[in-house]
Amino acid sequence: MTQQISTIRAIAAMLAACLIVVAPSSAQQLGLERTVLLQRDLPIPGYEVIQVLATIAVGGREGRHSHAGTLVGYILQGELTLETEGQPTKILKVGDSALIEPGRVHEGINKGSVPMKALVTFVIKKGKPLTTPVVL
Repeated sequence: MTQQISTIRAIAAMLAACLIVVAPSSAQQLGLERTVLLQRDLPIPGYEVIQVLATIAVGGREGRHSHAGTLVGYILQGELTLETEGQPTKILKVGDSALIEPGRVHEGINKGSVPMKALVTFVIKKGKPLTTPVVL
């Protein structure tokens, strides 16, 4: 009986630890919608291009994350506060663009008064995850 209680407590502790690790990344992402517009293989072996319409609601944020490939973004509507690790914070407005290198931790936040929309293009190795959340 004591062995069963110890086992149950150990399982409960592991489940609680998993919830603590997973919760921050999903809780940080708020008001983000990504619509894949294009996904095609490139003539560069093993690479593909993915083009996305990203929308962040007013007050929304992506959560800190990185990408396995290069990101090139162009702001279509609203403004985006872009926090990139190792760089000063930038405020991107309609017509501005940004390039984020593979593996660079960053986060986009909409502190504006309208939804932010951006055309985002990724060049990424096939089979790699598009986005990797950063868990604190």
